[in-house]
This record gives sequence, structure tokens and C-alpha cells, in this order.
Amino acid sequence: MGRAALYLRVSTGRQAENDLSIPDQRRQLQSYCQAKGFTVAAEFIEPGASATDDRRPEFQKMMDAAAEKPAMFDAIIVHSFSRFFRDQFQLEFYVRRLAKNGVRLVSITQDLGDDPMSVMMRQIMALFDEYQSKENAKHTLRAMRENARQGFWNGSRPPFGYRTVAAEQRGLRVKKRIEPDPMQVETVRLMFRLARIGAEDGPMGSRQIADYLNVRGIRTQTGGRWGVGAVHQILTRETYIGRHRFNVSGKRRGERKSEDEIVDVEVEPIIDPDEFAEVQETMRSRSPQLKAPRFVAAGTLLGGVCYCADCGGAMTLRTSGKGGQYRYYTCCTTARREDRLQRPNDPNGRAG
Repeated sequence: MGRAALYLRVSTGRQAENDLSIPDQRRQLQSYCQAKGFTVAAEFIEPGASATDDRRPEFQKMMDAAAEKPAMFDAIIVHSFSRFFRDQFQLEFYVRRLAKNGVRLVSITQDLGDDPMSVMMRQIMALFDEYQSKENAKHTLRAMRENARQGFWNGSRPPFGYRTVAAEQRGLRVKKRIEPDPMQVETVRLMFRLARIGAEDGPMGSRQIADYLNVRGIRTQTGGRWGVGAVHQILTRETYIGRHRFNVSGKRRGERKSEDEIVDVEVEPIIDPDEFAEVQETMRSRSPQLKAPRFVAAGTLLGGVCYCADCGGAMTLRTSGKGGQYRYYTCCTTARREDRLQRPNDPNGRAG
């Protein structure tokens, strides 16, 4: 029959423990190839990846191999079409892309031909798989929201400064909560103190705090160096005042859920609410979006704050004396007028 590539995928650890485990898929696919006369040329194993999109490293590696001329194999063998894709449109797109280079997609549990009836049956199966995937996701999210309402943690990595602990046993499942991590909690408090008071020269911004931590060898949860984004996320996260928000954003980048979909989870606070509010106000006052760029980095204390009582124009800092020895504020409108009067006129009578 030709050369075959085996594609094996599970989307969750729970599936890996049941009948869709990687070893079981491999055994079934190898038996099918032996019975049909296929020679196994390659294996692509995707543990813990959803089939609702193509953001899968092994999947992309397999498609690149299938696009070579000539292709490394004549067929891709899967347990079911849902192992390949759970999106009907994407499934058909990639089936046609494979066919252009002479590669077939074969499901050992849904063995179909290439005639119009078989194509229609594959499309109907794919539609059912897509529907089932969306229904499963909906029910899973509903269960996770209820779990969060009860104050339990849903399994992702907790924010820096917290750790997961077993709360209660329900059958075979252990329900977990989060609590302050003694190994990290003081670092969180240090970051808020630096943002509010600073070390020597007043309150620090996110970049200064990141540098401060990195120089002293204080690392992130994963042992990496601190970046501006990570510091800013901690300083603005309400979890640290005892209010963790679950289901805030969707899969699409920048997509924010409505308030009735978001669940507030009560957790033990690390930072006092008044201190948190003071840090937010300090960060807003430093934000470049609230001030003109010249006032964010400049050393003009009253820039953008002090205005002329006569004309309402902004006040600007001027210098005088030898080497700019003296500094003073003056109305920028008056200053421009004085500058024009001091310049020599050009031959046409205009101010130079």
C-alpha cells in the first residue's frame, strides 16, 4: 500500500490515562498498517494539544514533511478524524492540501474511500466532531466557573506569590485552593513597597523594579529574570488584595468576557487594599498616555501642571547666567515672543 506516517494525539491528561492513550493509539495504528500493507515511515506524537486549531508543533512538522516533493509518506494514519481536526472547515482544507501532493488521510475507525459519498460522510462526521467539541468546551467551562464560585482553583499555575494546596476530597478528585507561598510572598510585598516608596530616589517604575530584582538574584516562578510586563502584571493584579477574577478573557487575544461571565474568587490577600490603591494611582500618574512625552522623562517638576495666570499658556523652564547657572519658569508664549524679537530680520523683512 505504501509508506505511512502515524499521527497520535491526546488533548488532556485524562484522555492519556484512558482508552485514547498514546500507547494504545500506536498499537491500533501499527496493527492497521500491518493488516493493510503499510510501512511505517514516521511517527508524530502530540501530547496535550487541542485539535480545534493548527497551533500544534508536531502537526506542523508533519504537514511540512507531507509537502516535500516527493513526500516522505503516501498516507497519514489516524485513530479517527477528530484526532486530526475537530473543525470541519480546517479538516477539509488540510485534506485537500495533502491530496495536492498525493498524500491521503486515513482513519482506522472511519475507513472511507475517495468517492463523493465517502467525502460527504467524512464532512458529516467532522461536523458532529466539531459540534461535540464545542459542547464539551461549554460544559467544561460551566463546571470550572462553578468550581471557582465555590472558591476552588481550576488547575492553572497560580499567580506569583501563591501556591496550591489540597482543600478537600470529593471521590477520587482532590479540590484545591490557593494560599500565600512563604517562599515568594515577601518578594510580592517588596515589589509593591518599591513601587510606592522606592529604595533611595522615590517610587520606582516597573522597569526599575525588574532591574532591582534581577541584580539581587530574585527570580520568577520558573527561575527566569524579571521583565517589565511581568512586574506590571503583579502590580496591577487584584488577586493580591484578595479578589481573584476567573474567566476574564477568551481564547482570542484581547477578547474580554462580559461581567456576568466573570467569577470573583475570594483568596487570602497579600497586599493591603490602601497600599494597592496608592500604587495604582502612582502608576497612573507616571503613565506616558496621561502626559506629553516631554514631561515624562524631563526633569521639569511643574511641566504640564503650572500655567500662566495672564494668558493661560503653559509655563516652561528657562536658564540664564553663565553656563545656565540660574533656572526659572516663564510663560512659553512670552518666551517665544522674546525669542523672535531677539533674532535679526532676514532681507525680506521677516523674522529670522
